[in-house]
Amino acid sequence: MPALRLYIGNKNYSSWSMRPWLALKWGGIAFEEQLIPLGGEGYGQSQIAAVRAVSPSGRVPSLHVDDAVIHESIAICEWAAEQAPSLWPADAITRAEARSAAAEMHAGFAALRRDLSMNIRRRLSSQPAWPQDTQADLAQLNALWDRLYAKHGGPFLFGARSIADAMYAPVATRLRTYGVPLHAAAKSFCDAIFADATFQAWERAAEAEPWSIEQTEALYR
Repeated sequence: MPALRLYIGNKNYSSWSMRPWLALKWGGIAFEEQLIPLGGEGYGQSQIAAVRAVSPSGRVPSLHVDDAVIHESIAICEWAAEQAPSLWPADAITRAEARSAAAEMHAGFAALRRDLSMNIRRRLSSQPAWPQDTQADLAQLNALWDRLYAKHGGPFLFGARSIADAMYAPVATRLRTYGVPLHAAAKSFCDAIFADATFQAWERAAEAEPWSIEQTEALYR
């Protein structure tokens, strides 16, 4: 196995960092973790330069595999699945469905991501009034999870844990943070993520972080 180093952002806020981190951990792939804190007091060009130095896209996460750099969460997850095929369902059609769901998360749900930014430590006391496009994204998410639970039975989206679950795990934290009412399937999926020992390790680290990003904390005050 080549030497691996995964560069990530703040665990409290960086949903895209969480996804490949979970996939690598679930796949039993050993790697060195390097966190670049983004935002907070003193945030500026030095941190931006630190990200540029390790990622050609100027964003984290990025995975360094010997002298190669893999960036974009879904690409890192796919690399992980090549090392640990159990990260996707064994059946070819189910595997294609799981990839479809993962790609939908990667490319879609823009309004949900805009208005329900990840903030693991935070809990809102009342639910905001979401714009129509955000409500549409939440309805689409519930419909997707309802369909997958009806077909595969849980506890994860395709029965056993897969990259699709890593892609949607940060969404589970967002629903909890913003007090979004859940369909039965959504609640079951969130419960499965929150009970996962690997997710819990990420969550503990997020809660212990000293950094805050004010523009995120200021939402819906």
